[in-house]
Amino acid sequence: MSTKNINLPPVHSGKVRDIFDAGDGRLLMIASDRISAFDVVMDEPVPEKGRVLTAMSAYWFETLADVLPSHLISTDVADFPPEAQANGVAGRTMLCHRAEMLPIECIVRGYLSGSAWKEYKAQGTMHGQELPKGLRESDKLPEPVFTPSTKAESGHDENISYDQAVELVGPDLAQQARAASLELYRRASEAAAKKGIIIADTKFEMGLVNGTLVVADEVLTPDSSRFWPVDGWSPGATPPSYDKQPVRDYLSTLDWDKQYPPPPLPDEVVSASAARYISAYEIITGRSFADWPG
Repeated sequence: MSTKNINLPPVHSGKVRDIFDAGDGRLLMIASDRISAFDVVMDEPVPEKGRVLTAMSAYWFETLADVLPSHLISTDVADFPPEAQANGVAGRTMLCHRAEMLPIECIVRGYLSGSAWKEYKAQGTMHGQELPKGLRESDKLPEPVFTPSTKAESGHDENISYDQAVELVGPDLAQQARAASLELYRRASEAAAKKGIIIADTKFEMGLVNGTLVVADEVLTPDSSRFWPVDGWSPGATPPSYDKQPVRDYLSTLDWDKQYPPPPLPDEVVSASAARYISAYEIITGRSFADWPG
């Protein structure tokens, strides 16, 4: 959708979200259908992606509110400032408290995959911590591990140790963030497992609202998490995932330097990605995506 009809001061435009100042210590966050791969935004949007991210975040914010409050105020257009009640915002927009964001990504890993697998394969460690020998790609870890990273303005975030996180946010906040992240992951992964989904790892964004730690941005979506079907998981291989894997798989077949501009995406790749996002929402929540506003 276009944000030209949003008559509020812009705050930030990222790879996926456009953020506006809604006044009174509030932000309006609009999730677009933009999709990125290898840190490059593709020219083709994935239909309904922004609505899925918003719907799933709203579901988890509510479901896990007893573990940690969130920044979410409302997803109802009627609660938005009049300047933001534009066509196209329904279902993809959150009115939120403005939080003082922590300068770290709060990552929890339950399985050995992605950058953690690459580090383990090279050094036998994960974020500098030694792991048991003989683990395979996608193996379940002995227990979930909090593995923070820095927030990069551009390019890739940098994996850091817990001690480095303490240096950035202080011991009390680091301890709160770690404990909350692990409990959020435990609760969500247990719930998802009952639906046939493995949450291999996930990334939480946290901040302070009036001195209280909250979870913010998005939570436990296909963009911030690695969702695997239980029946598709096998240690020693990369399981299929409910996200933009069709895009990554297609791009990996091309002779592309992973720099801007991106190559065009075929319609079938875009459609396959859209289907995976919607499927993830419906399986995990048990709700029909058709019932979500939009």
